[in-house]
Amino acid sequence: MLELLQKRRSIRSYKSETIGEEKLQKILQAALLSPSSRNRAPWEFVVVEEKGTLQALEKCRHPQQNFLPAASVAVVVVGDPAVSDVWIEDCSIAMILMQLEAERLGLGSCWVQIRRRMAQGEAESSSNYVKTLLHIPSQYEVLAILALGVPAEEKAKRNMNTLQTEKIHRESF
Repeated sequence: MLELLQKRRSIRSYKSETIGEEKLQKILQAALLSPSSRNRAPWEFVVVEEKGTLQALEKCRHPQQNFLPAASVAVVVVGDPAVSDVWIEDCSIAMILMQLEAERLGLGSCWVQIRRRMAQGEAESSSNYVKTLLHIPSQYEVLAILALGVPAEEKAKRNMNTLQTEKIHRESF
């Protein structure tokens, strides 16, 4: 697991090939297997593969997320605050498990934060922009978008010698 965590990096450059349905299903299964508070599973996942929609999603944030149209797939992670008061934490766990599964499968991914961000031009919130674009019902909140694709860039894995071990406290702060 530590090796997988060392290798996982945010990838913003993708090849034009698709990731394939089998790999996509494994990534979505990782999300659905995620733990959640009281097993409430407050999440919904919107899978976007249509290039026109991916192009529209690039304007979901300021600054513009130029790499989204090149992604093979984007998974929009949506939470229902009425289902769980800790929907943010639960959806975040699902996001990182999807990223780790993507890494395990040799794919690249990048987390695009939507919650508490402004859309391109700052005329509206990123969440409202995505909700309108994807017809997400108003009771839901958009946490983030996970871009997925075959990486067109390679980043060095993280060096274990650079871990900030001074941030670990024992017994008290």
